Amino acid sequence: MKIGIISGSGLYDIEGFTGRKLVRVKTPFGAPSDAYVTGKLAGRDIVFLPRHGRGHRILPSELNHRANLWGMKKLGVTHILSVSAVGSLQERYKPCDIVLVDQFFDRTKKSLEHTFFGRGIVAHVGFADPTCGGLRRVLADCAREAGATVHVGGTYVNMEGPAFSTRAESHAYRKLGFDVIGMTNIGEAKCAREAEICYQTMAMVTDYDCWKEHEETVTVEMIIQNLAANAAEAKKTITLAVSRIVETDCACQNALATAFITDKKLWPAKAKRDLAPLLKKYL
Repeated sequence: MKIGIISGSGLYDIEGFTGRKLVRVKTPFGAPSDAYVTGKLAGRDIVFLPRHGRGHRILPSELNHRANLWGMKKLGVTHILSVSAVGSLQERYKPCDIVLVDQFFDRTKKSLEHTFFGRGIVAHVGFADPTCGGLRRVLADCAREAGATVHVGGTYVNMEGPAFSTRAESHAYRKLGFDVIGMTNIGEAKCAREAEICYQTMAMVTDYDCWKEHEETVTVEMIIQNLAANAAEAKKTITLAVSRIVETDCACQNALATAFITDKKLWPAKAKRDLAPLLKKYL
């Protein structure tokens, strides 16, 4: 078992992460966000990737999710904890709360960039339950133990950005019943499912988006301040969770078993080479 951690705004390091080694991975899909950092945390093998690159240099719409997740798969990652800043669309999710989302709603225009398939191989993975229930249960217990206010379940609407929502959009998302809003996680979740990696978003609430009257409009400064305030609980949650994740016969890790439509005899040689980390157990 090897556990991946993908972090976003405000969480670039975790205390206790030892034996660090920078690993650069070349992928058929271009460059990942940055070099991966391998090492140990709580006695477990870890692969860490800063989603936006060191120094936060990559826009959400510029993220190369295929490269990031292909690299994780190549390095042997089986489970991913994704830490992301989000805005709250409901009163009950307050800044500095954690929401362990179990659903996504896609408002991007990036579907071809959120799949490894095409180029001669057609596959359709099940995505009704886009995050991993086993990971979610572990994170919920660990977040409570870390002293965080945690909400289990919720829908993350993935806008494209980089501008924040208009007020009309924010009110519309609320009326549709969505819970939090962010710019990054749908592509990760889709590629993780195709890579047969268990994946769970740990959504860190930083603001009330722009729907709430008499609240300060969301700013980058506000986001960073609230993430910093919640960083200790987030890091403790991750450290506890890493030590408690166990191997299970999870459906996430067999997502491709019933996904292929194209006959294997017709798979192009280049596509098979490019997707070897994903396809090797099916070849």
